[in-house]
Amino acid sequence: MTNIALFNTLSSCCSKSTTRLYSTSFSSAVNLLHKDLRQPIHNIYGFVRLADEIVDTFHQHDKHSLLAEFASATKDAIERRISLNPILNSFQITVHRYNITQDLIDAFLYSMELDLEQKNYDQKGYNDYIYGSAEVVGLMCLKVFCEGDETQYQKLKPFARSLGAAFQKVNFLRDIKADTQQLGRMYFPGCDFNNFAHHDKAAIEADIQKDFDHAYEGIVLLPLKAKLGVYVAYRYYLALFRKIKKLQPKVILENRVRIPNHNKLLIVANAGLRSQLNLI
Repeated sequence: MTNIALFNTLSSCCSKSTTRLYSTSFSSAVNLLHKDLRQPIHNIYGFVRLADEIVDTFHQHDKHSLLAEFASATKDAIERRISLNPILNSFQITVHRYNITQDLIDAFLYSMELDLEQKNYDQKGYNDYIYGSAEVVGLMCLKVFCEGDETQYQKLKPFARSLGAAFQKVNFLRDIKADTQQLGRMYFPGCDFNNFAHHDKAAIEADIQKDFDHAYEGIVLLPLKAKLGVYVAYRYYLALFRKIKKLQPKVILENRVRIPNHNKLLIVANAGLRSQLNLI
Protein backbone atom coordinates (compact mmCIF):
# COMPACT_ATOMS: atom_id res chain seq x y z
CA MET A 1 0.00 0.00 0.00
CA THR A 2 1.40 3.41 -0.97
CA ASN A 3 1.68 6.17 1.60
CA ILE A 4 -1.21 8.16 0.07
CA ALA A 5 -3.39 5.04 0.02
CA LEU A 6 -2.54 4.45 3.67
CA PHE A 7 -3.52 8.02 4.54
CA ASN A 8 -6.78 7.69 2.61
CA THR A 9 -7.51 4.49 4.50
CA LEU A 10 -6.86 6.30 7.78
CA SER A 11 -9.21 9.07 6.63
CA SER A 12 -11.92 6.55 5.85
CA CYS A 13 -11.51 4.95 9.26
CA CYS A 14 -11.97 8.33 10.94
CA SER A 15 -15.23 8.98 9.10
CA LYS A 16 -16.51 5.49 9.84
CA SER A 17 -15.64 5.83 13.53
CA THR A 18 -17.40 9.20 13.64
CA THR A 19 -20.60 7.60 12.35
CA ARG A 20 -20.41 4.78 14.87
CA LEU A 21 -19.68 7.03 17.83
CA TYR A 22 -22.32 9.65 17.11
CA SER A 23 -25.21 7.58 15.76
CA THR A 24 -25.58 3.86 16.33
CA SER A 25 -28.95 3.90 14.53
CA PHE A 26 -27.60 5.54 11.40
CA SER A 27 -24.50 3.36 11.50
CA SER A 28 -26.61 0.21 11.60
CA ALA A 29 -28.64 1.44 8.63
CA VAL A 30 -25.43 2.16 6.69
CA ASN A 31 -24.30 -1.41 7.37
CA LEU A 32 -27.35 -2.61 5.44
CA LEU A 33 -26.24 -0.83 2.29
CA HIS A 34 -24.19 -2.69 -0.29
CA LYS A 35 -20.54 -2.71 0.81
CA ASP A 36 -19.60 -0.44 -2.12
CA LEU A 37 -21.82 2.33 -0.75
CA ARG A 38 -21.03 2.21 2.95
CA GLN A 39 -17.76 4.13 3.10
CA PRO A 40 -18.91 7.04 0.91
CA ILE A 41 -21.94 7.51 3.17
CA HIS A 42 -19.69 7.42 6.24
CA ASN A 43 -17.59 10.10 4.55
CA ILE A 44 -20.61 12.34 4.01
CA TYR A 45 -21.82 11.79 7.58
CA GLY A 46 -18.41 12.69 9.01
CA PHE A 47 -18.40 16.00 7.14
CA VAL A 48 -21.93 16.87 8.23
CA ARG A 49 -21.29 15.85 11.83
CA LEU A 50 -18.21 18.06 12.21
CA ALA A 51 -20.10 21.13 11.02
CA ASP A 52 -23.05 20.29 13.27
CA GLU A 53 -20.77 19.91 16.27
CA ILE A 54 -19.28 23.35 15.66
CA VAL A 55 -22.64 25.12 15.81
CA ASP A 56 -24.33 22.97 18.47
CA THR A 57 -21.61 21.92 20.88
CA PHE A 58 -18.46 24.03 20.97
CA HIS A 59 -19.96 26.78 23.15
CA GLN A 60 -16.68 27.64 24.89
CA HIS A 61 -15.03 28.53 21.59
CA ASP A 62 -15.47 31.12 18.84
CA LYS A 63 -17.93 29.18 16.74
CA HIS A 64 -18.04 31.81 13.98
CA SER A 65 -14.30 31.47 13.44
CA LEU A 66 -14.38 27.69 13.68
CA LEU A 67 -17.15 27.40 11.09
CA ALA A 68 -15.44 29.86 8.75
CA GLU A 69 -12.21 27.89 9.04
CA PHE A 70 -14.09 24.64 8.44
CA ALA A 71 -15.79 26.04 5.32
CA SER A 72 -12.47 27.33 4.00
CA ALA A 73 -10.76 24.00 4.74
CA THR A 74 -13.56 22.16 2.95
CA LYS A 75 -13.10 24.34 -0.14
CA ASP A 76 -9.34 23.82 -0.07
CA ALA A 77 -9.72 20.06 0.37
CA ILE A 78 -11.95 19.80 -2.68
CA GLU A 79 -9.75 22.03 -4.82
CA ARG A 80 -6.46 20.37 -3.78
CA ARG A 81 -7.94 16.85 -3.62
CA ILE A 82 -6.32 16.34 -0.23
CA SER A 83 -6.59 17.57 3.34
CA LEU A 84 -4.63 16.94 6.52
CA ASN A 85 -8.02 16.81 8.24
CA PRO A 86 -8.89 13.10 7.74
CA ILE A 87 -12.64 13.75 7.78
CA LEU A 88 -12.36 16.39 5.06
CA ASN A 89 -9.94 14.25 3.11
CA SER A 90 -12.40 11.36 3.00
CA PHE A 91 -15.20 13.76 2.12
CA GLN A 92 -13.34 15.28 -0.83
CA ILE A 93 -12.67 11.79 -2.19
CA THR A 94 -16.41 11.12 -2.17
CA VAL A 95 -17.20 14.55 -3.65
CA HIS A 96 -14.98 13.86 -6.65
CA ARG A 97 -15.88 10.24 -7.10
CA TYR A 98 -19.63 10.83 -7.11
CA ASN A 99 -19.71 14.35 -8.54
CA ILE A 100 -21.31 15.97 -5.51
CA THR A 101 -21.89 19.51 -6.71
CA GLN A 102 -20.66 22.62 -4.91
CA ASP A 103 -24.15 24.11 -4.64
CA LEU A 104 -25.17 21.28 -2.28
CA ILE A 105 -22.14 21.85 -0.08
CA ASP A 106 -22.64 25.61 -0.06
CA ALA A 107 -26.33 25.27 0.88
CA PHE A 108 -25.43 23.00 3.78
CA LEU A 109 -22.76 25.34 5.12
CA TYR A 110 -25.12 28.31 4.79
CA SER A 111 -27.68 26.58 7.01
CA MET A 112 -24.95 25.92 9.54
CA GLU A 113 -24.16 29.65 9.51
CA LEU A 114 -27.82 30.37 10.22
CA ASP A 115 -27.58 28.29 13.39
CA LEU A 116 -25.02 30.76 14.71
CA GLU A 117 -27.37 33.74 14.40
CA GLN A 118 -30.95 32.86 13.49
CA LYS A 119 -33.20 31.98 16.40
CA ASN A 120 -36.69 32.14 14.88
CA TYR A 121 -37.90 31.46 11.35
CA ASP A 122 -40.68 32.58 9.07
CA GLN A 123 -41.99 30.05 6.54
CA LYS A 124 -39.48 30.91 3.82
CA GLY A 125 -36.57 30.88 6.24
CA TYR A 126 -37.75 27.56 7.63
CA ASN A 127 -37.98 26.02 4.15
CA ASP A 128 -34.55 27.36 3.23
CA TYR A 129 -33.04 26.01 6.44
CA ILE A 130 -34.60 22.58 5.95
CA TYR A 131 -33.25 22.46 2.40
CA GLY A 132 -29.70 23.36 3.40
CA SER A 133 -29.47 21.39 6.62
CA ALA A 134 -31.20 18.18 5.56
CA GLU A 135 -32.49 17.93 2.00
CA VAL A 136 -29.07 18.52 0.44
CA VAL A 137 -27.58 15.82 2.68
CA GLY A 138 -30.14 13.45 1.22
CA LEU A 139 -29.11 14.59 -2.24
CA MET A 140 -25.42 13.99 -1.48
CA CYS A 141 -26.28 10.46 -0.40
CA LEU A 142 -28.44 10.01 -3.49
CA LYS A 143 -25.42 10.89 -5.65
CA VAL A 144 -23.68 7.91 -4.07
CA PHE A 145 -26.67 5.61 -4.43
CA CYS A 146 -27.06 6.40 -8.14
CA GLU A 147 -23.35 5.81 -8.81
CA GLY A 148 -23.10 8.24 -11.69
CA ASP A 149 -26.51 7.60 -13.27
CA GLU A 150 -27.60 11.24 -13.68
CA THR A 151 -30.99 10.33 -15.16
CA GLN A 152 -31.81 8.22 -12.14
CA TYR A 153 -30.54 10.94 -9.81
CA GLN A 154 -32.79 13.57 -11.36
CA LYS A 155 -35.78 11.24 -11.15
CA LEU A 156 -35.24 10.48 -7.46
CA LYS A 157 -34.25 13.99 -6.30
CA PRO A 158 -37.73 15.10 -5.11
CA PHE A 159 -38.13 11.96 -3.01
CA ALA A 160 -34.68 12.29 -1.44
CA ARG A 161 -35.48 15.87 -0.49
CA SER A 162 -38.73 14.76 1.16
CA LEU A 163 -36.95 12.06 3.15
CA GLY A 164 -34.29 14.50 4.37
CA ALA A 165 -36.99 17.00 5.30
CA ALA A 166 -38.99 14.38 7.22
CA PHE A 167 -35.94 13.30 9.20
CA GLN A 168 -35.01 16.86 10.08
CA LYS A 169 -38.51 17.89 11.14
CA VAL A 170 -38.78 14.81 13.37
CA ASN A 171 -35.43 15.81 14.87
CA PHE A 172 -36.85 19.27 15.58
CA LEU A 173 -39.81 17.79 17.44
CA ARG A 174 -37.64 15.31 19.33
CA ASP A 175 -35.09 17.97 20.32
CA ILE A 176 -37.46 20.88 20.85
CA LYS A 177 -36.56 21.24 24.53
CA ALA A 178 -32.79 21.33 23.94
CA ASP A 179 -33.11 23.59 20.91
CA THR A 180 -35.19 26.17 22.73
CA GLN A 181 -33.83 26.04 26.27
CA GLN A 182 -30.14 25.40 25.57
CA LEU A 183 -29.64 26.91 22.11
CA GLY A 184 -32.43 29.48 22.04
CA ARG A 185 -33.83 28.26 18.71
CA MET A 186 -37.38 27.68 17.55
CA TYR A 187 -37.37 26.31 14.02
CA PHE A 188 -41.13 25.93 13.52
CA PRO A 189 -42.64 29.16 12.11
CA GLY A 190 -45.19 30.89 14.30
CA CYS A 191 -44.55 28.62 17.28
CA ASP A 192 -43.60 29.63 20.79
CA PHE A 193 -42.02 27.17 23.21
CA ASN A 194 -43.95 28.68 26.12
CA ASN A 195 -47.26 28.33 24.29
CA PHE A 196 -46.71 25.21 22.18
CA ALA A 197 -50.24 23.91 21.78
CA HIS A 198 -51.88 20.78 20.43
CA HIS A 199 -52.89 22.50 17.19
CA ASP A 200 -49.27 23.57 16.61
CA LYS A 201 -48.05 20.00 17.04
CA ALA A 202 -50.86 18.57 14.87
CA ALA A 203 -50.10 20.95 11.99
CA ILE A 204 -46.39 20.09 12.11
CA GLU A 205 -47.17 16.37 12.19
CA ALA A 206 -49.48 16.62 9.17
CA ASP A 207 -46.67 18.30 7.23
CA ILE A 208 -44.18 15.60 8.28
CA GLN A 209 -46.59 12.83 7.27
CA LYS A 210 -46.76 14.27 3.76
CA ASP A 211 -42.96 14.17 3.58
CA PHE A 212 -42.84 10.56 4.75
CA ASP A 213 -45.54 9.49 2.28
CA HIS A 214 -43.79 11.15 -0.64
CA ALA A 215 -40.38 9.83 0.41
CA TYR A 216 -41.61 6.24 0.46
CA GLU A 217 -42.61 6.50 -3.19
CA GLY A 218 -38.93 7.12 -3.95
CA ILE A 219 -37.54 4.45 -1.64
CA VAL A 220 -39.20 1.70 -3.65
CA LEU A 221 -37.48 3.09 -6.77
CA LEU A 222 -33.99 3.16 -5.28
CA PRO A 223 -31.23 0.94 -6.67
CA LEU A 224 -31.19 -2.45 -4.96
CA LYS A 225 -27.77 -1.74 -3.42
CA ALA A 226 -29.24 1.17 -1.45
CA LYS A 227 -32.85 0.23 -0.84
CA LEU A 228 -32.68 -1.81 2.37
CA GLY A 229 -30.41 0.58 4.24
CA VAL A 230 -32.50 3.61 3.32
CA TYR A 231 -35.71 1.77 4.14
CA VAL A 232 -34.44 0.88 7.62
CA ALA A 233 -33.48 4.52 8.28
CA TYR A 234 -36.96 5.51 7.09
CA ARG A 235 -38.57 2.97 9.43
CA TYR A 236 -36.45 4.17 12.39
CA TYR A 237 -37.64 7.72 11.93
CA LEU A 238 -41.20 6.70 11.18
CA ALA A 239 -41.31 4.76 14.46
CA LEU A 240 -39.94 7.79 16.31
CA PHE A 241 -42.48 10.03 14.60
CA ARG A 242 -45.39 7.75 15.48
CA LYS A 243 -44.28 7.67 19.10
CA ILE A 244 -44.11 11.47 19.20
CA LYS A 245 -47.57 11.74 17.64
CA LYS A 246 -49.09 9.83 20.55
CA LEU A 247 -47.68 12.25 23.13
CA GLN A 248 -49.12 15.49 24.42
CA PRO A 249 -47.18 18.68 23.58
CA LYS A 250 -46.09 19.15 27.20
CA VAL A 251 -44.46 15.71 27.19
CA ILE A 252 -42.15 16.40 24.24
CA LEU A 253 -41.38 19.79 25.75
CA GLU A 254 -40.06 18.02 28.83
CA ASN A 255 -38.48 14.82 27.51
CA ARG A 256 -36.42 13.68 24.52
CA VAL A 257 -38.25 10.78 22.88
CA ARG A 258 -36.24 7.68 21.99
CA ILE A 259 -36.79 4.30 20.36
CA PRO A 260 -35.59 1.41 22.57
CA ASN A 261 -32.85 -0.80 21.14
CA HIS A 262 -35.06 -3.89 21.07
CA ASN A 263 -37.56 -2.00 18.90
CA LYS A 264 -34.74 -1.02 16.54
CA LEU A 265 -33.79 -4.69 16.22
CA LEU A 266 -37.38 -5.55 15.37
CA ILE A 267 -37.40 -2.85 12.70
CA VAL A 268 -34.28 -4.30 11.10
CA ALA A 269 -35.67 -7.85 11.22
CA ASN A 270 -38.99 -6.79 9.72
CA ALA A 271 -37.28 -4.76 7.01
CA GLY A 272 -35.03 -7.69 6.13
CA LEU A 273 -38.03 -9.98 5.79
CA ARG A 274 -39.90 -7.48 3.61
CA SER A 275 -36.81 -7.13 1.45
CA GLN A 276 -36.53 -10.91 0.96
CA LEU A 277 -40.20 -11.04 -0.01
CA ASN A 278 -39.76 -8.10 -2.42
CA LEU A 279 -42.29 -6.05 -0.44
CA ILE A 280 -40.25 -2.85 -0.43
